[in-house]
Amino acid sequence: MIYIAIGALGFTVIHLFDIISLKGIAKAKPVTWASGSGLLIYSLVMICLAPDRLLLPMWLTWLGWGLLAVSLPLLGHSLFISLPFRKTYVTPGVGDRLITTGVYALVRHPGVLWFGLVMLSLILVSRSSLLLIAAPIFILLDIVLVVIQDKLVFGRMFDGYDSYRRETPMLLPNRRSVIAFLHSLRQARS
Repeated sequence: MIYIAIGALGFTVIHLFDIISLKGIAKAKPVTWASGSGLLIYSLVMICLAPDRLLLPMWLTWLGWGLLAVSLPLLGHSLFISLPFRKTYVTPGVGDRLITTGVYALVRHPGVLWFGLVMLSLILVSRSSLLLIAAPIFILLDIVLVVIQDKLVFGRMFDGYDSYRRETPMLLPNRRSVIAFLHSLRQARS
């Protein structure tokens, strides 16, 4: 259970990252982001290595590996490639523009979708009984974090966020957002 608490602390530190970004505190931004992410990653590794195992058929483990091979790159792309890395995670202050294309045309917080799939895939791959408890807690904490970001933080960070909020669903894609996503992919290719 200590590792679940460490992961929860990681989400708390990640929330502080947004506050530090708004305040423009130099050097604290990358340290806060790395610390919060590091705590979460450490807790996940330790939870996956916990000795109590679920009895799952082997085909579910292989399904988990396939799902992990898709969801982890999508999470990485959403957080580190679609967003301008340096302005988002390193430079003091906030980014200078709102990203509304690619996976951010699909939903406002695509990382939550991919994080949920990563959690499911890690349960199947690691067979960790403790992860079966931790994953819903971490997913809920991720949702709480993005709700706070969506309602209180991003409107202050980015011009046009209120319009983006009205046009793009928060977590679950809809028909219009899937069409917008596909359209933005076509535009990126041309």
